[in-house]
Amino acid sequence: QWGRVYEEHLALDTAYRLESKLKALGYQTVMTRRSDYFISLPQRVSTGNRYNNAIFVSIHYNYTWKQNVSGLETFYSTEQGRRLAYHVQNSLIKRTRTVDRKVKYARFYVIRNSRLPAILVEGGFVSNEAERSRMKSAWFRDSIAQGIADGIQRYRREY
Repeated sequence: QWGRVYEEHLALDTAYRLESKLKALGYQTVMTRRSDYFISLPQRVSTGNRYNNAIFVSIHYNYTWKQNVSGLETFYSTEQGRRLAYHVQNSLIKRTRTVDRKVKYARFYVIRNSRLPAILVEGGFVSNEAERSRMKSAWFRDSIAQGIADGIQRYRREY
């Protein structure tokens, strides 16, 4: 929690917004959680791996002790995830017009163990006062969700 802003509330709200946008585009969606309770990392991966022809998107908001760090970044662990991450990251930056921290390889449990194209999106730094202020507004979380949806659309068209 930073400045009375909780990362889990931001992430869940963004996930709901993304779900709504994807359903409007005709996608079927599955959420690993619908309220503020903890789901273990293996459970999250297991839920995703039950589906064929699907993708796995994990939504987070970042933090660091360095309060001047800012920007959005998207992580991947496999080649399929890398292609999805590039589409999503480019769409996020277009929508939000914020600092581009780029697409990065990482070995986070949920993207490393997913059998699906999987990404982990960091929608900015809660520890940065200016970004935290943006995150509090619905338009910014909606822009993050729309950027992810746009990136998924581009990925699906290409593959």
